[in-house]
Amino acid sequence: MFERSRKGEHALLIQPHSSGAPDEDALEEFSELARSAGATVAAVLNARLDRPNPATLVGSGKLEEMRAAADATGADLVLVNHPLSPVQERNLEKALERRVVDRTGLILDIFAQRARSHEGKLQVELAQLRHMATRLVRGWTHLDSQRGGAIGLRGPGETQLETDRRLLQKRVDQLQKRLEKVEVQRGQMRRARVRSELPRVALVGYTNAGKSTLFNALTGAGAYAADQLFATLDPTVRKLALPGGSIVLADTVGFVRDLPHELVAAFRSTLGEARDADLLLHLVDAADPLRDERIAQVDAVLEEIGAGDIPQLLVFNKLDRIEGSAPRHDRPHGASGNGQPQRERVWISARDGDGLDLLRAAIAGSLGLRRVTGELELPSSAGRLRARLHELDAVREESHDEHGWRLRIDLPHGDAARLAAAPEGSPLRGLLAAD
Repeated sequence: MFERSRKGEHALLIQPHSSGAPDEDALEEFSELARSAGATVAAVLNARLDRPNPATLVGSGKLEEMRAAADATGADLVLVNHPLSPVQERNLEKALERRVVDRTGLILDIFAQRARSHEGKLQVELAQLRHMATRLVRGWTHLDSQRGGAIGLRGPGETQLETDRRLLQKRVDQLQKRLEKVEVQRGQMRRARVRSELPRVALVGYTNAGKSTLFNALTGAGAYAADQLFATLDPTVRKLALPGGSIVLADTVGFVRDLPHELVAAFRSTLGEARDADLLLHLVDAADPLRDERIAQVDAVLEEIGAGDIPQLLVFNKLDRIEGSAPRHDRPHGASGNGQPQRERVWISARDGDGLDLLRAAIAGSLGLRRVTGELELPSSAGRLRARLHELDAVREESHDEHGWRLRIDLPHGDAARLAAAPEGSPLRGLLAAD
């Protein structure tokens, strides 16, 4: 068995493709994934796959070419932009005498580096263990030997592989139980937000579209943002004031083509922020020449996680990269060319802050946020309600006599509904009913 380098810094990238020219965009994205994982791209090889080899994915000629390229460039890691079976991964490692990682393993590695919260780390570890479970045979040279033959290792006679699988399954069960508890807690938080009647809005989009930059620009949250794939894994939630009321805004993990199913399953609670939203802000890199393809890929993931029917507002970001472009708000008129309803679009630059007022107004309009205005008579015993109205800056005029106060108020419908639901809020209920 060869010795595996622990550095893995110089990578040979293998880009399989079917008949026709290689997909340059897919290769560029894969190169960016490799760099995001901390690897230096030593060389790139395209590999046409008319009939994938079940043992090594590629044919013997391409395998020799891969070995020569790795030797010539000093690559100690081979990254394959294609799912590999455990047998293929093991045979490629044996033939190339280097570590081999497929697309799923690479994305899992990036996620492991990016996870910050307790929940995020649990989700990543669970996804890694499920991926590893099919690959345990790789790396063991003594699978047929029994543990009972050496001093200190005598046991019931199970193979090392069986022991490892049993321990791995035990850890998977522990992680699942912990995540179930976390998911219950997150669900309670979501239900609390529902009870507060604040509309819920989630930022979604292809990775590196600028979601965290926009989130920070709107909320001042200071969430981590960087020009790299999967900069954000852990959802961040903040309250945001808009014309006509307030909302809860959530930043979520970015999507990517062929997102591994292990990650979709493991991150179900994080992606729940998108599933439970009243509105999705679908962020798009306006400067990306393949932005329409990116939109379709994000829509496909949203369908997979059960969020395909949630209303969307398309937000085209990074206008600062398009010369002569200006913020604008495109309202839909009729149907698109394929007969589907057109989606509302807002064009902005989150980095420069251009168009954010247009976006805030568009969000408010999409959610149907409205205000409650009118005259309100409060008895002298309603001092607490009067104080709350002043705290919300909802009082426009006020007079007082021996019967109490007469107020002219103007406040968001959501705030009025919450005050009306309180024990002292009965004077507001009539005004709400007439609204």
